[in-house]
Amino acid sequence: MGLDYRFMTTYNRFRNKTYRFMPELNEFATELFRIISGALKLDVLKVRNYSSFLADKLEAAGEASTAARLRKLLQETDHELRPADFRASAAVPIDSETRFPLVERITLDSINDVLILTQEQSDLVSEFVSVAKSQGQLESQGMVAQSSLLLYGPPGCGKTCLAHHIAKELQLPLYLARIDGLISSFLGNTAKNIRAVLEFASKGPCVLLLDEFDAIAKLRDDKQELGELKRVVNSFLQTIDSLGPQTVIIAASNHPQLLDPAVWRRFTYTLPLLMPKAEQRKQIWSAYLKLGRWSDHDFEIFTDLSDGFTGAEIKEVCMRLRRQTIVHKIPPDAHGVFVGLGRLATPDPDRSRFMTNLNGLDNMAIATALRKRDSRLYSHAAIAGLLGVSKATAFRLTVKSERGKRHGRQIKG
Repeated sequence: MGLDYRFMTTYNRFRNKTYRFMPELNEFATELFRIISGALKLDVLKVRNYSSFLADKLEAAGEASTAARLRKLLQETDHELRPADFRASAAVPIDSETRFPLVERITLDSINDVLILTQEQSDLVSEFVSVAKSQGQLESQGMVAQSSLLLYGPPGCGKTCLAHHIAKELQLPLYLARIDGLISSFLGNTAKNIRAVLEFASKGPCVLLLDEFDAIAKLRDDKQELGELKRVVNSFLQTIDSLGPQTVIIAASNHPQLLDPAVWRRFTYTLPLLMPKAEQRKQIWSAYLKLGRWSDHDFEIFTDLSDGFTGAEIKEVCMRLRRQTIVHKIPPDAHGVFVGLGRLATPDPDRSRFMTNLNGLDNMAIATALRKRDSRLYSHAAIAGLLGVSKATAFRLTVKSERGKRHGRQIKG
C-alpha cells in the first residue's frame, strides 16, 4: 500500500505540473512542429532558424534559463548546423536568367514613415497582428490559418508603410519580392522563381511582402495573356497553400480588378488603402510638417489644398521644405507649401484636384478662385501667405477682380 501510495502521489504531482505547463507549451507548439518538420526533412537551415526564434520567444516569456540552454545547444552544434542565423546569412534565391536576387531584405530601423489609418483599418490591422502572434494557441485548438494579408489601392496610399509597421510589431525580418522582377522571358522560369521565393520564406519566421502583386496574379481567363501566366497563377495558389501559418505573407496591389478571384480566397485578410480623407490628410501634414510655426488654420488650408493627393505626395512636399530649410536656411512657409503642391498637381482628365485647376493662372485669378472656393478659409491674409505677397496686395487682387466682374469683364478662374 505504501509503494502504491507513493507512486500515485508522484504521478499526480507530475500530472498537475504537466497540465500547468500545457498552456505555455501550446504557445510554442508552432516552433516545435517546425523544428521537427525541418529535422525530418534534413533541412538544417529550417531547424536552426526556428530553434533560434523559439529561444527568443522563450526569453520573452520569462524562460531565460531554457532559452540560454537552447542557444548553447545551437552554439555547440554550430559546425553541423549551417548556414547560421537566417536573418543574417540565409542565401536569398537568385534568378537563373539575370542572376539578380529575387528578394531584398528591408532594414526596418531606417524606416521612419508615419502610419495614418482610419479606426476601421487600425482595428483590422490589430486583429491581423494579434492572430499572427497567437498561431501556437490557435493551432492547439485546431484553428490553423495562413497569416496572409492583401492590401490594395492607389499608389502612395501606405501599402508598403503598413507592411513595415506589421513587421516591426511582429518583430520579424521583412523581405521584399517585387513581382515584376520575378517574371522571366524563359518558359517555366517565372513559376520556378515564385516557388523559390515562397520556399525561402518558409525556411524561417519572417514577413514576405509581394509588391506589384497584380503583375503576376492576373485573371486566368484573360484572353490577352499567354498560357504561361495562367500556369504561374496555378503554381502560386498551390505553393501558398503549402506554407505554414508562421510565414506571414503581405501582398500589395495597385490594380485589384486584375486579380484572379481564386487569389482573393487565399488571403485571410484584405484591406483597401484608398486616397486619404480630410482628417487623414490633416494628420499627415501635422506629422511631417514639424519645422516652422503653424496654426490649426494653416493645417486646415493645407488639408483643403491637398484634396486628391496621396499621403506619399503630401510627405514629399514636406520633405522638400525640410531640405530647403537645411540647404538654403530658408524657413518653411505657406508659399512653399503652395508651390510644392502646385508642382505635384499634374494634369488629370477629370480635374478632381483643385490645385490642378490653378496651374497656369496668374495671381489675380488664383486669388479669385480661392475666395470663391471658401472665403472664410481663404482670407486675404491666408491668400497673401500662399502667394508670397503682402496682405495689401492680396486684398487689391481680390478687389480688382470683383470690380472687373461688376464691369462685365470675365476673369478666367
